[in-house]
Amino acid sequence: MNSEFAVRSMRPGELELVLEWARQEGWNPGLDDSLAFLEADPSGFFVGAVGEVPVGSISVVKYGESFAFLGLYIVHPDFRGKGYGKAIWETGISSAGDRTIGLDGVAAQQDNYRKAGFEPAYSTIRYGGVATTLPVSALAAHPVMDSRLEGLQRFDSAIFPQPRDAFLAAWCTARKGRRSAVVRKSGKIRGYGTIRRCYEGYKIGPLFANDADSAAALLAELIPEAKGAALFIDIPTENHEAVALAEGLGLRPVFETTRMYRGPAPATPLKHVFGVTTLELG
Repeated sequence: MNSEFAVRSMRPGELELVLEWARQEGWNPGLDDSLAFLEADPSGFFVGAVGEVPVGSISVVKYGESFAFLGLYIVHPDFRGKGYGKAIWETGISSAGDRTIGLDGVAAQQDNYRKAGFEPAYSTIRYGGVATTLPVSALAAHPVMDSRLEGLQRFDSAIFPQPRDAFLAAWCTARKGRRSAVVRKSGKIRGYGTIRRCYEGYKIGPLFANDADSAAALLAELIPEAKGAALFIDIPTENHEAVALAEGLGLRPVFETTRMYRGPAPATPLKHVFGVTTLELG
């Protein structure tokens, strides 16, 4: 290993570089993900660098005192096989302290993650394609108002393992290529979701809802933002209603990961997860 190699916190602009690496790996991140990612945990992003040259990365974003999520674990192809990845991994893992750590692992890496203490919890399939129809719902969804995020944040914290208010405030703020919607019944939130422009098409996530009718209302509100471009939704396979909704849109499986945890797995109510927020941050 080069004696100039060191692992350190990311500097301004380096997360954008790493997201470009992620694009080159085929992970298809959002065009403006970096802002919300950094809001989640500014101390959770690391690069391994030889001198001033970043060669690899990892994110271990901490949510509260008991949960963290690992993503963006990449060594640039020009620097693989030199031991940099192991050092980057160890720095990221140690930054989480004694928190449970989650990740979404592809099949080829799951044995390695098991050796590092991660155990599988459930499978997630990315459904993708051009929506051929809009779902029908008895409910109506409406755009999220930036001034009314508090209720949405409370709703989210009943599904996601820990509160993530700062992240959601950035993630759900409407801007070019990004929209969020919420559905209410009798004044109470029944679900919310976000669609964002990615390097290829659009991703919908999170898509959290109390039931399929609420999820369908959200999809009907969000999908027109894509204007006929490809859509992608990462769906826990245990949520059969979510799978049926995706198939009803004309989407098909294109990619699969397994959610794995090191430490006690959080009690995530998967029946309410109609779409994962992002494979990078959970």
